[in-house]
Amino acid sequence: MAGFQSIAASHVGMVRSNNQDSGFAGNQMYLVADGMGGHAGGDVASALVATSMAELDTTSFSSAPEALEILRTSLLNANRAVTDSVLEHPQLAGLGTTFTGFVTIEDKLALAHIGDSRLYLFRAGRLSQITKDHTFVQRLVDSGRITEEEAKTHPRRSVLMRVLGDVETSPEIDTQVIDTKPGDIWLLCSDGLCGYVDDRDIELTLRKRQSLEGAVDSLIDRSLMNGAPDNVTVVLVETFADTQPPRQPELVGSAANPITYGLAEEPVHTRSISTWRKPGRKGTPVEESHFEPRIDEYLDELISETKRRNVRRRLLWLLMSLLIVGVIAVGALIAYQWTQTRYYVGTDGQTVIIYQGIQQEIGPISLDSVAEDTRIPLADLTQWQQERVRNTLSADSLEQARDIVLRLGEAQ
Repeated sequence: MAGFQSIAASHVGMVRSNNQDSGFAGNQMYLVADGMGGHAGGDVASALVATSMAELDTTSFSSAPEALEILRTSLLNANRAVTDSVLEHPQLAGLGTTFTGFVTIEDKLALAHIGDSRLYLFRAGRLSQITKDHTFVQRLVDSGRITEEEAKTHPRRSVLMRVLGDVETSPEIDTQVIDTKPGDIWLLCSDGLCGYVDDRDIELTLRKRQSLEGAVDSLIDRSLMNGAPDNVTVVLVETFADTQPPRQPELVGSAANPITYGLAEEPVHTRSISTWRKPGRKGTPVEESHFEPRIDEYLDELISETKRRNVRRRLLWLLMSLLIVGVIAVGALIAYQWTQTRYYVGTDGQTVIIYQGIQQEIGPISLDSVAEDTRIPLADLTQWQQERVRNTLSADSLEQARDIVLRLGEAQ
C-alpha cells in the first residue's frame, strides 16, 4: 500500500490586502481553493469549502469510485453552504471559489476539480498538467483561436466559466481516478503560482529539491520574485512505496483563521515553513477573478474582442516592422553618405587611381568608385611605393588624396 507525505503553504502576495486562498494537507485529503468576490467574499467562500472538504480526511473509502462520488457530493453540499451564507450575509453576494483536490486510496487518487486552480504531476523529472482550467481563455486555446503563450497574457484570463458559490446552483465538477506510484510528486496550486511562474521553472525547482519543505519555499519565493500580485497557495504531496507516519492535518490561507463575514482589515500570511525572503520586484495589481454566467453570449463577445485584439496586434507589429526598416534604411543612408566623404589612393593593377568611398562591399553593393584616374603607371613607381599603393593610402578629402599622388610623382 502506498504512503504519502505532504506540505502546504499560503502567502497573501505583494498586492492583495487579504488572503482569499485556502489549502489543506491531511493524511488522505489534499486541496487548494482560490476564492473570488473581493474583500467581501472570496476568503469566506474558500474557507467554507476548504474546512468542509477537509472533513473527508477521516472518512473511510472502500474504493476509488466510491471516493469519487463522495467527493462530488461533498462539494455540492459545500456549495450549498456557501449559498446559504449569502442568505445570512447579503453583502457577500457574488462570492465563489475554485476547488482542486483529491483523496488517496491505496495507489490511486480520486480527483475533483472546478475553476482554474491546478493539479500537476512531477514524475521521472518531468512536470505535466493534469487538470484543465475552466476559463473562457482556455476555451479559446482549445478552439485554436489563441496559443498557450497568448493565453498567459490575455486580459480576460481571469474570467471563469465554472466555480463553486452562490453564482452557480448546480456547478459541473470534473472528476477522475488517477494511478500514482512511488516517487510521484503531486502539486496543487492556486493561479498565484502557475499564473506567474512558468511550468519549466516549477519543474526545475522540483527537480532540484532537497525536501518537500524546501520545494514549497522555493516555489512561493519564485512567485514573490515575480511580483506575486495574487495570493499564492501550494500543496505538495509525495508518493512512497510504504505507508508513512500520520501527520498533523494543516489548513493554510484564509481557512486557517476564524471565518469573518465582514471586510478583512489585516493581511493574512499563513505558511508552515521558513521565513519569507524579501522579494526582488514590486507587484502590480491584478484583475480580480470573476464568474461569467452568460457563457454563449460572453464567449461570442470574447471571440470578437480577441479578433480585434489580434488585428490591432498585427497592425502594431506591421508598424513596428516598418519603423525598424525605416530606421535601418535611414541609418544605412547616413552611413553610406559618410563613406562617400572618404578617399583613398589605390590601383587597378595598371595605374594609380584615386577612389571615393571605402574599400568595402556589402553583398553586390560596392562602397567605392573611381574619383580620378591619375594615369601614372604603377610600374613607374619604386617597389616600395607600388606596395604602399596596392595596400591603399587613406585620405580625408580629394585634395589630400591628390597631395599623396603628387608626392608619389615627385619621388619617382
